[in-house]
Amino acid sequence: MRTRAQRHVHEQGIVIVIGDKRILAAGTAMLLVGGYSTAALAQTPAGGPIATPSTQSSIGPTAERVGMALPTEAASLFARDRNVAVSQRPREGYEARGLRVGGFLAYPKVSVTAEHNDNIFATDGDEVDDLIWRVTPEVALNSDWSRHALGAYARAILNRYQDFDSENTTDYGAGLNGRLDLLRFTSLTGSFDWAKLTEPRTSPDSPGAGAEPTQYDLASLRLIGEHTVNRLRFQGRYAFQRFDYDSPPRIGGGIIDQTFRDRNVSLLAGRVDYAVSPDTALFFEVIGNKREYDRAATATEAGRDSDGIQFLVGANFELGAVTRGEVAVGYLKQSFDDARLEDIDGFGARAQVEWFPTQLTTVTFTGSRTVEDSATPGTGAYLSSNIGAQVDHELMRNVILTARAAYGEDEYDIINRRDERQSAGVSATYLLNRSIGLAASYAYDRRDTVKGVGTDFKQNKIAATLTAQF
Repeated sequence: MRTRAQRHVHEQGIVIVIGDKRILAAGTAMLLVGGYSTAALAQTPAGGPIATPSTQSSIGPTAERVGMALPTEAASLFARDRNVAVSQRPREGYEARGLRVGGFLAYPKVSVTAEHNDNIFATDGDEVDDLIWRVTPEVALNSDWSRHALGAYARAILNRYQDFDSENTTDYGAGLNGRLDLLRFTSLTGSFDWAKLTEPRTSPDSPGAGAEPTQYDLASLRLIGEHTVNRLRFQGRYAFQRFDYDSPPRIGGGIIDQTFRDRNVSLLAGRVDYAVSPDTALFFEVIGNKREYDRAATATEAGRDSDGIQFLVGANFELGAVTRGEVAVGYLKQSFDDARLEDIDGFGARAQVEWFPTQLTTVTFTGSRTVEDSATPGTGAYLSSNIGAQVDHELMRNVILTARAAYGEDEYDIINRRDERQSAGVSATYLLNRSIGLAASYAYDRRDTVKGVGTDFKQNKIAATLTAQF
C-alpha cells in the first residue's frame, strides 16, 4: 500500500507537519496550494475566494490531518509518492514528540524572530528602516485515531517595532479541522478558522495615509468531499469567508473608512479526475464564486458585488521518480452587478510541478492566473498573473537550504493600470535536536506601477529565528 505524505508548511514558524509528525524545517518555504489539501488560513490579500499565503505573518493550522490515500488499487491510480520532497521528508531524531492528552497529541511551540526591514512603510523614497521583534506562540492538538481525524490549533503573532511603535500589531487566531471516513471510498474533510489579521503595508489596497496598519477579522469555513471508484475520482468543494475591516486613524487626524471592503465570499467547485494510467490522470474542474459586499451601490459609488466562473482542464502526473505535479488551463470570468464596473474575463491557469534532480534537491515551479478584488477607487477587481520557483536542498540531514524567486503582474482595466511585482529570497535552517531549530533568511520584494497611477516600492528584509517545540 502506498500512502501520500500530507504536509502543512508555515512560512515563518519553520514547521512542517508530515502525517502526525512535526519537524522543524526551512522557514521561508512557500505554501503550495493544490486541489486536494486544505490550505492554511494566512494573511489574506484584498480579494480572492480562498485565503492565500503571504510573505507576511500568517495564522493558520500548523497540524492538520487531511484525507489519506485509500488502501485500494483505485487509490493507487492517483498516488504521486515515488519521491519525497525535501520539505516533506521525515527527519528521524528531529520530530517533536508531542504531549499525550487522551486520544490526542498536543504540540506546543514558540518562535522568536528578529527582523530588519529597510522600508517598513513600503514607500518610494523617504524609506524608513526598523528592527522588528516577532514572537509566535502556538499550540496544535491532533487526534491519534486509526479512523477519522480531529484537530485544533491556536496561535498569536506579536510584532513589536523598536522605533515605530505605531506599527506594532498583534494577530491571533484559532480553528478546528477534521476528516470523516464515511465509506471505504468516500471521505469528507473540513475546517473552520477565525483570525484577527493585519494587512501588510506592501498590499496594493493598504491606505498609504494610514497612521497605523489596517486590521481585519477573517472567518473561514471549508468543506471537501471526495469519492474514488475504479479510474474515476469525484471531488466537491465549498468555501465561505467573511471579511470585516477596521478603519485605521489617518495621519493628521480623522480615520480612513475601510468598511466598504466588508464582504462575504462564497465558492463552490466540482472536479472529476480520470486515471488514464497509474501515473497520469486528466481532470475537468468548474469553480464558481459569489462576492457580496455590505455596502450597496449609490449614485456616486459603484456597487462591488460580483459573480465569477472558472473552467479548467488539466493533468495530474508523475513521470518516474523525477517529476510530479499538476497543470491546468482554461477560462475565467468575473461579472459585476453594477454596470459602471467592467467585467473581467480571459485565460485562466494553475500549475504546480516538482522536479527532483537528486534525492537531496527539490525544485518546485508554480503558476496561477486569478481575479482578485480591489479596494482601489474606480475599479472592482484586477487580473493577477503569477509564476514562481523554489529550490530546497538538504545539505545535511539537519541543514536545509532554500532559494525562491517569483514574478507577478496585476492588470486593472478601467483605470488602465498595470503593476509588476518581483520577489526573491534565501534561507538556511539548522536543526539542533527535536526541540530547537535556528533559521536565517533574506527576502526582497518590489512593486513597480508601469502603467497608470500606483505606489512603487522595494523592500529588503533580513531575519533570524529561534524555534522551540515539544
